[in-house]
Amino acid sequence: MSDGSNLEISADGIAALNSPDIDWWEMFADDAFLASPYEKLSVIRERAPVQFDPVSGIYFVLGYPEYKKMALSTDMGRDTRLWSGGWYNPENKKADPVGYELYNTIQPQMTNANAPHHRRMRDVYEKAFRRTDIQALIPMIEDECRKILDTLPFEQSFNFMQTVADPLSRNISKRIFNIPKSMDADLARWVDALSVIGNVIITPQQKQDALKALTEFRNYVRERMASGIDDPNDGFFGATIKAYSDGVMDEDECLNNLMTLISGGIATATLLGNGLLTLLRHPDQFELLRRNPELMETAIEEMLRFEPGCSFILRVAIDDYQCGDVLIPQGALAIGLVTAIGRDPRTYKDPDRFDVTRYPNPHVVFGVGAHICIGKALVRLTARVLFNALMDRFGRIELAGEPEWWKHRADQHGLDALPITLGNA
Repeated sequence: MSDGSNLEISADGIAALNSPDIDWWEMFADDAFLASPYEKLSVIRERAPVQFDPVSGIYFVLGYPEYKKMALSTDMGRDTRLWSGGWYNPENKKADPVGYELYNTIQPQMTNANAPHHRRMRDVYEKAFRRTDIQALIPMIEDECRKILDTLPFEQSFNFMQTVADPLSRNISKRIFNIPKSMDADLARWVDALSVIGNVIITPQQKQDALKALTEFRNYVRERMASGIDDPNDGFFGATIKAYSDGVMDEDECLNNLMTLISGGIATATLLGNGLLTLLRHPDQFELLRRNPELMETAIEEMLRFEPGCSFILRVAIDDYQCGDVLIPQGALAIGLVTAIGRDPRTYKDPDRFDVTRYPNPHVVFGVGAHICIGKALVRLTARVLFNALMDRFGRIELAGEPEWWKHRADQHGLDALPITLGNA
């Protein structure tokens, strides 16, 4: 029932700010919004930092302090099987068997697990991703950057995403996981088909395509684990094989964790593309960074905040959770809108200004708390190596046309095309 305002009161007395005048899902599908969501989300956030969509039953969190507390709360988790209105409920299983099979198959992995299972699986991989440990990868990353930069044309427009960001991310992932070049086409097809899963609402055809890709990807990982070519004491496949033989993870967890880690290069590609575009659109800050390369680390953090590659971070209420002024009931899905959270003026001074010297910069692009992105240090390191190499080698980097943003993903904010030209100063 309603009290006549936009405060919706349920029969059990649970209250939430209702936003029936916002068509959230139409907004998330709008090309102009996907290219630049900030102004519209700022207007919505001013109404309230937490809002409820009565159509989908989903809570949207747009405020920084509200999101951070939610992400740290043990009352909120990542296991979407607890979402009462989601894919796992019996009615949906009957109505959407393909969707159920897709989500049920991909569910067992550390990204989707609550405590204590999340920590049990994460411990298998976490040491290899620590900032100190990935320093050993610098020569390999430098080598991959050099090989790509050697092929770039002078004074000729090309698509930075297609020529640099995407292949660099894939090549680094392939070298880390020792995947042959012959797998390029299959990997690209699998990752593309699976990328829509995070959109929350996807079409029946997308579910069919994703399920087919998931089955093929898992079969590849299964065959690789059984091949005997990986040393159980070395590498990510080896660590997974040992965890399986020791009973730390079951087969589904092994397959899905490896599949997700292999696909993780998408976070690197979005940072490289979004970050370079942001620098090119702010030439004063780009020049400041060129003159002061020691600012690279704070510049990368500001790229992540200002033009984040991630748009959605999901949580499901394990128990009733008070999120700011709103009570999120047990079983409800909450989505943190990263592109709104990162420009909350309560946390960031002059949030719409790009400032490579900004510090501190507590953005949430990689998440917060136990589920923070395990590969965050590798993403940052790759960006640092590439941007330094670009600035060292090319005195002039310019936009050569309008960028093209993804139009098929609401949960991610990235580029299909970034046309640039390179030259001497």
